[in-house]
Amino acid sequence: MVLEDQILFEDNHLLIINKKAGQIVQGDKTGDVSLVDEVKTYIKKKYNKPGNVFAGLVHRIDRPTSGIVIFAKTSKALSRLTEMLKKREIKKTYWAVIKKTEIPNKQRLIHFLKKNEKTNKAIVYKTPNIGAKEAILSYESIQTSNNYMLLEINLETGRHHQIRAQLSSIKCPIKGDLKYGFDRSNPDGSIHLLARKIEFIHPIKKEPLQIIAPVPQNDNLWKSFVN
Repeated sequence: MVLEDQILFEDNHLLIINKKAGQIVQGDKTGDVSLVDEVKTYIKKKYNKPGNVFAGLVHRIDRPTSGIVIFAKTSKALSRLTEMLKKREIKKTYWAVIKKTEIPNKQRLIHFLKKNEKTNKAIVYKTPNIGAKEAILSYESIQTSNNYMLLEINLETGRHHQIRAQLSSIKCPIKGDLKYGFDRSNPDGSIHLLARKIEFIHPIKKEPLQIIAPVPQNDNLWKSFVN
């Protein structure tokens, strides 16, 4: 798949990408080509730009997660979006697939998360703890199949592995997420977590934007929830 096929929205200021599970957003010790690199190459070629190309990453999602990632094509758009993110003016909605289980249909979860640098994992506390940051999300069960449930999740905070860790703490790990307690991995190394929808006011044009990512088309379970 070429990057053009992953573009959900583009104008002079923004480029919004539907990241595939397994794609890495920023370069790391693996040395794999990152989404940032691919975006810069795309902009350079499409607009025939010489020298270094600006592609400002507004936020990240985990490597095994799929869905929406926002890039700013200008420094003005990046600074405004970064500020909007801090003020929680960018609404993010995720979809997650868990095993069918008995949990409340709707729930707001409040925990305190601390990142363990050695294991690259979030430790979950029920009460405030030194070095732990408050993590809040709300979920609603929106569909069920014979074996699985689809949760729609609204994030109120943006912490490291927040959705994965909070769902695991209520004994609902995301399908495929071995790190947080699911019993087996997905064949392609993905987890069933999708950055599904993003809503915000365009930082330059001041118009409302709503972007929705399609579910991964190579996965029958994902597709069964939208067909």
